[in-house]
Amino acid sequence: MTEAGDRNLRWGVSKRLEFIDFRLFWQGAFNRKDIVDFFGISEQQASSDIALYQSRAEKNLTYDRSQKSYVRTADYSPEFVGPYSDRYLLQLMAVQRGWMSEGDTWFSEKPPVEVVGSLKRRATSPAHLLHVLDAIKQNAELEVGYASLTGSIPGLRVIAPHSFLFAGGRWYIRSWSKEHNDFRDYNLNRITSATLLGKCNVNSTMDLEWHHTIELVLVPNPLLEEAKQGAVAAEYEMNGNELRVSCRLSAAFYLINEHSLDVPSKAVKPEKQQLVLKNLNEVVQAREVVRKLSVDALRKMKEAKFES
Repeated sequence: MTEAGDRNLRWGVSKRLEFIDFRLFWQGAFNRKDIVDFFGISEQQASSDIALYQSRAEKNLTYDRSQKSYVRTADYSPEFVGPYSDRYLLQLMAVQRGWMSEGDTWFSEKPPVEVVGSLKRRATSPAHLLHVLDAIKQNAELEVGYASLTGSIPGLRVIAPHSFLFAGGRWYIRSWSKEHNDFRDYNLNRITSATLLGKCNVNSTMDLEWHHTIELVLVPNPLLEEAKQGAVAAEYEMNGNELRVSCRLSAAFYLINEHSLDVPSKAVKPEKQQLVLKNLNEVVQAREVVRKLSVDALRKMKEAKFES
C-alpha cells in the first residue's frame, strides 16, 4: 500500500485494516465478529472493511468454511503493519506487567508468558509527569521533592528539565540543577512533589554531555570460547565482530553499567560479561572533558550574572 493510499483512508478505516493485518500476521486468522466486537461497528461495515482489505491484499487471506474465519495464506506479506517482532513482544510484557490491559491490544489470544528481572516500582504520578512536560515545553524551572541516593539531603530542590531518558528499566529527566549549577539525571519515580515555577535562564544547549555523542565499540569478550564469541556476535548482529553504538555522553554510563563494561575482564567469568567495550578509556575521558566544559560555562554565566 502506498503512502498516498494511507492518507486517503479515514483514520477509523485505516485502524481496522491494520487490525485485520495484525490478526492475520500474529494470530493466523480472524472473522467478521472480531472486527464488530472490537470496534463496535455494524456487520455491514465490517464486511466492507474486509472487502477493502481483500482488494488491496488479496493474496494474504482465504476464507476457511470449517473455521468460519479468514486465515493467513502461505503467500502472506504484511500490508498495513510492519513485521516487527519487538512490538508484539513489548505488548506481551506490558500486559503481563499490568502496564496495559489486554483489551488495549489487538490480541485475540496470547501465549503463556512470564516476565522476570523487572521488579515493579512505584508508578510515576500523572500530575508530576504533567508538570515535567509543562516545564520542558515552557523552558521553566520546577520545584520538586526528591529522594536522592547520591547523599544529598532529601527535600525540595529546583530543577529545569529538558529531556527524558530511559535506561536500566527506569525513566529519568535530564535537568539543570539550580542547587549544583550543572546538568543531572533525576529518577521520575523518586519525585514526591512538583510545582511549576517561572522561566529558567539556563539554556539546555549548555548541557554538552547530552548534546555530544560518542561511538561505543563493543566486541564479544575475547576470553569466551570462539563458538560462544560467534553466538554473541550473531545475537547483536555484529559486523566484523564489532557492534558500534552511537550514544549520548551523558547516557553512556548507563549502558556501561548495565553490561558491566567498566569491570576488568578477568574479574568475572566471561559468560557474565559477554561484551567488552574496546574504547572504554576514550569514552570515559571524553565524558570528563565535555562535562568540565559544560560546568565551566555554567559557572562563568553565573559569575557574569552576579557581577551585573
